[in-house]
Parts: sequence; C-alpha cells; structure tokens
Amino acid sequence: MPALTTAPPPVKTPHGGPPDKAARFPTALRRNLTAHGFLVGAVLCFAVFSWYPMVREFLLAFQKTERGTSTWVGLDNFRTVANDPAFWQAWSNTLLYTALALVLGFAVPFVTALVINEFRHGQGYLRLLVYLPVMLPPVAAVLLFKYLYDPGYGLLNELLGALGLPAQQWLQDPDLSLLAVVVASTWMNMGGATLIYLAALQSIPGELYEAAELDGAGLLRKIWHVTIPQTRLVLSLMLLMQVIATMQVFVEPFLLTGGAGPEGSTTTVVYLIYQYAFNFNNYGAAAALGLMLLVLLAGFSAAYVKLSRAQDD
Repeated sequence: MPALTTAPPPVKTPHGGPPDKAARFPTALRRNLTAHGFLVGAVLCFAVFSWYPMVREFLLAFQKTERGTSTWVGLDNFRTVANDPAFWQAWSNTLLYTALALVLGFAVPFVTALVINEFRHGQGYLRLLVYLPVMLPPVAAVLLFKYLYDPGYGLLNELLGALGLPAQQWLQDPDLSLLAVVVASTWMNMGGATLIYLAALQSIPGELYEAAELDGAGLLRKIWHVTIPQTRLVLSLMLLMQVIATMQVFVEPFLLTGGAGPEGSTTTVVYLIYQYAFNFNNYGAAAALGLMLLVLLAGFSAAYVKLSRAQDD
C-alpha cells in the first residue's frame, strides 16, 4: 500500500489569507541580491574600462587638446592622418601581415590539430606541448625569437650555415622582416587555436569517416568532404577572430624590430597610433586613426556574418 504524503500547510499572512506579492518581494530580493551584486559589478567594469574609453576615443577623434583644453576641430585629425606618408604604408603592411598570418596562423593550427587527432595515445602530452608557447609571457617569447633571428649567433643562421646556405638578415632585411614577425606570432599564438580545432575534430561522428572509406575516399577527400564541412562553423569563427586580432598586431613588431622596422617594413596601424599618442602627443590624430580601424573591422565583421548567414540559408 503506497505511503500517504502530507502536503505542507500553506503559509498564511497575519490576516489568515495566502501571502501576497508584496510579502514575497523581500524574500525574492534577498535570494537574488548576490547575483544582482555581481551583475552590477560587471556592468560597472565594462562601463569604466570598455565603454568609456570607446566614447572618449570617438570624441577625441574630432577634438584637439592643448594644455588641457579641448576644442572641436571637425575632420582635421582625419586629414592629418591621411596626409602622413606613413599612413598608407602602415595600412599596406597591416593588410600584408594579415594575409600572411592567415596563410600560416590559420592553416598551421588546423593541420596540427589534424595530426594530433590521429594519435591514439599521448594526446594529452601533445596538447600540453602545443599549448606551452601560449603560457609563456609574450615579451619572453618575442625575445626568444629575437635571439633566434640574430644575424651573428642566432640559431637559424647556424642551421643555414650547417646546410651550406648563406646567413640571412632576418629582422634587418625589409623583404624578410615582416615574414619573420609573422612566424614568431604564429608560434606564440597557435596553441589556443589548435586546441579549439582539436575539440571540434573530436566531436565529428566516426560513422562519417567509415562511410567515406566505404566509398573509397582517401585522406584528402575525407578531410575535404567530411572534416571541413563538419567544422565549418568553428573555422568561420576562428577566421573572423584571426582577422580582427592580426589587424591589431603591435607587440611582436614593436619588440622584434622596434616597431617601424627597416625602411618602415613592419610599421602597422596600431604602431602608428602608438606613435601619434605617445611620441607626437597628438591624441586627436591617434583617436582618429583608431576610429578608422574600428570602423573597418566592424564593417568587415558585419559583412562576414551576413555572408555566412546567407550561405547557411
């Protein structure tokens, strides 16, 4: 015989009726007070450290500040930036850096993830090995590559000499300096992307590969017809993030080549912003160039998302 359960008696107000909304409100407020506190803290942090700088940059782009006094100058800051001889070179170097970084920094992590995914044993050690450069401080990692690129005693030139090849001026040659920066940046940042790709690969059902093998598909065909379609969403997201990150590169060229590089070969848009703000004390021009970069990246992101949705439909 099933046991009888007794429902708890309803809570009554002093007048004998059920509790009204006014009586339940303090209890709900106390229950959610901690969550509201964390939410207010997060909003304040975003407001102080993210939203206020963006609004301030937008205002500075149309102002000129002298001796603590700001005056509106309209589009003068944009004209100053556009007439700078380094303006177009900085954009050209930034776009070239982004293109090279997509060839190396986008493809190499994906190929590395494919290789690691084929190992049945030791994947944990391989993941740790790939992610180790990300855990290094950026300055330490860049200085390591500066030692490797040294024209006198650098390891790369020692290897070239052992192979009977001539030594190279990796960071002093205008034709090689930007590529050297891309290689260093790829090694420093590929660990995170590799782990994301590896997680996406391990979520692909094995039945798809078995069906492809029954149809006679080789390794490359399985990658093209199974792996890439199944990871297309992750690849699209990583491509967008890669473009946004590489267009804002600063640390690697600044530490490896001093920022500008030989004949301005590694001058990027963000380094030019740094020059305007901290070397020329022209915060209006720096804000104007930063606003240009913001508009370009926002437009690219919007167009990319729209095209991705159109392909999905």
